[in-house]
Amino acid sequence: MSEYLPWIIKYRPKNLNEYVNQEKAKKAFIEWYEEWKAGKADKKAVLLHGPAGTGKSSFVQAFASTYNLELYEMNASDYRRKSDIERLVKIAASTGSLTGKGKLIFLDEVDGLNPKADAGGIEAIIELINISKHPIVMAANDAYNPNIKPLRDVSLLIPFERLKESDIVQVLSRICNQEKVKCDIEALKEIAKRSEGDLRSAINDLQAIAETYGRVTLELAKAVSTYRNREYAPFEVLGKLFNAQYIFQAREAINSANIDHDTLKVWINEHIPTYYENPEEIARAYDSLSRADVYFGRIIKSGSWDLLSYALELMGPGVAFARRSYSRKFRKFYYPEKFRLLSETKKSRELRDSIAEVLARRLLTSKATVKSDVIPFLKVIFTQNPKVAAGLARSYELTEDMVKFLAGSKANEVLGYLKKPSRAKKS
Repeated sequence: MSEYLPWIIKYRPKNLNEYVNQEKAKKAFIEWYEEWKAGKADKKAVLLHGPAGTGKSSFVQAFASTYNLELYEMNASDYRRKSDIERLVKIAASTGSLTGKGKLIFLDEVDGLNPKADAGGIEAIIELINISKHPIVMAANDAYNPNIKPLRDVSLLIPFERLKESDIVQVLSRICNQEKVKCDIEALKEIAKRSEGDLRSAINDLQAIAETYGRVTLELAKAVSTYRNREYAPFEVLGKLFNAQYIFQAREAINSANIDHDTLKVWINEHIPTYYENPEEIARAYDSLSRADVYFGRIIKSGSWDLLSYALELMGPGVAFARRSYSRKFRKFYYPEKFRLLSETKKSRELRDSIAEVLARRLLTSKATVKSDVIPFLKVIFTQNPKVAAGLARSYELTEDMVKFLAGSKANEVLGYLKKPSRAKKS
């Protein structure tokens, strides 16, 4: 049966010795696993992240084989809801292995979970991580997907980078030798180049050519294999943008992002000082990005989508070539502080919106007016006069959380007055 298997399965690494590259990721994971066994790991789970085809799933399988662990593997499509996780995964995580081996729980494609559509899925995974007797490993193409922020917060993030062409050629050459297929080295280089770091697609292209023509030549590689239109994670886009040598490279970086333009603006905005040290370069980059923001604003207000090309030109090449001279730089990227703060203040904003909705109906005004003109005064009343605040809270039927939002440190006093019976009830 092995001769009919897809080569990506047939030649999947059987142990870590056969696993190509990703040495940093391999070292970080092994260190975490040893700390987890000793009960000293800071994080109870690991989140492997990186573009498709970089070998995240293959690594977990090779690791389990090398360390003689029983692998319990599930895809996101198998555990979308809380009930699925409790039914399928919790038992595996809380019980020992039938064979007496250690066990490894692997949840693949967690960035495919949707908090709204897959009710309770994220929360159930976090609970699973907390109660599991075995190490939990997750994988995602995009670790910075806002949907999985709760998983990111409780996990050690280990990045997997796109493979180098030389690494892909090495694997393709080994497969050719084992399949006894004549392969020109230049053809393998061409397939590797067109795969753009995706080993899975490179092996698929190799198999398609070899099984169709019985040989792999440069002409066939050019005719059959195609360049992939990749979508790149934010940190990959920034690396391409800030290291662009030509205008077309900066344009491609912007157009290949797997996030929307508004989100990408935030990433670029926070990383300009990371890449540019010269104050003049920083000023030019911010000036270009701000002009792009003006164009985006005009597009939203007027619907003039013909302005989009100008906005993207300023956000891409405009920022990339704010520098005086070219020198390739590698910088560490981080999750934007703005998104972190928004996440931390999400509950407060939701409470403010709830208060605005309640008061807007009673005061016959808009929610925007309540937010700007009413809530600030209510905060003063609730912090300075708890007794009056309690009367307002009772009158407008504000919840306990709403009172805490408005009263801050005086919340207990306001709530104390609320618990006392009103004069109307006494009479």
